Amino acid sequence: MNDLVIMKNKQAVTSSLQVAEVFEKNHRDVLKAITNLKKDVRNFAQMFSETNIPDSYGRNRRAFYMNRDGFTLLAMGFTGDKALKFKLQYIEAFNSMEEQVKFQVPSTLPEALRLAADQAEKISVLQPKADYTDSMLANKGLETISMIAKNYGYSTREFNKLLHGLGIQYRQGKTWLLYAKYQDEGYTHVEPYEYTNSDSIKQVRNTMKWTQAGQKFLYDFLKSKGIMPLVEQPA
Repeated sequence: MNDLVIMKNKQAVTSSLQVAEVFEKNHRDVLKAITNLKKDVRNFAQMFSETNIPDSYGRNRRAFYMNRDGFTLLAMGFTGDKALKFKLQYIEAFNSMEEQVKFQVPSTLPEALRLAADQAEKISVLQPKADYTDSMLANKGLETISMIAKNYGYSTREFNKLLHGLGIQYRQGKTWLLYAKYQDEGYTHVEPYEYTNSDSIKQVRNTMKWTQAGQKFLYDFLKSKGIMPLVEQPA
């Protein structure tokens, strides 16, 4: 029952022979079950690899190696309390082996370059959001809701409705205002805006702009809801 899972081609796998031994089944029956899966599983080759494994006498025996997905698919047909116990042991073995793989140090230059490329790709995916946060925190001025909405991929009207639905702001006439619990946090600044109406009469209405603290509040609040900016905010 030792070495339930081994490393082969940098992947955690087990063998049909090991499965037969652990689950106390005839190896021929395990091979038959795997062969039957081949008829219906389109990505069979990604989970199972046919091989020859020598027996105690040095004679080659037809067998299969399988990864976690292949084992899971095969073990679905194994039932009973004892089978459940062995399945749990296998899951623990796969988890342990895969955890070890995460912390393996590259032993060759190509492996090191591949690891570096993978890390660079991950960083490039996260960079736009990091840049957004950095530029947002660096911007000490006030920001209009139109620009903030644009950064999140919304129109101004859609974004205002979103914030209203999330209980952040409400509309009073033509002006959006924060609900009482947010009003004294320094998130916004209301300033007069002069405009000329359709009758050529000059009028003044209040316009709400967001401070740096307010933009950070929106970022954190929306992030908690799974809503992230789509583009970098201009510095």
